[in-house]
Amino acid sequence: MELTSQIKKRRLQLGLQQKDMNLRIGMSQQQFQRIEAGGNPRLSSLELIAEGLEAELMLVPREKIRAVKALLSNDGSSGKSGSKTSVDEDPWADILD
Repeated sequence: MELTSQIKKRRLQLGLQQKDMNLRIGMSQQQFQRIEAGGNPRLSSLELIAEGLEAELMLVPREKIRAVKALLSNDGSSGKSGSKTSVDEDPWADILD
């Protein structure tokens, strides 16, 4: 999923409209709309957006993508075959190992 799609999905999960981002991070609706539509935001803008959406920006090593996706889908899988970890016990187990 593209980053811009993830931004929109998170905004909707929080029940926010594009115009609400102005109050949260001081970004105009037009600027935020351009980013959600696939614009090319600066890193500083992405950091602001993440803060406003109560999220974090992270670089995830490719070999850990499956583990991260498993955590995000709430299936509790750590991404290692035969190894299951409850998200409630330790949501970040084995992510950066």
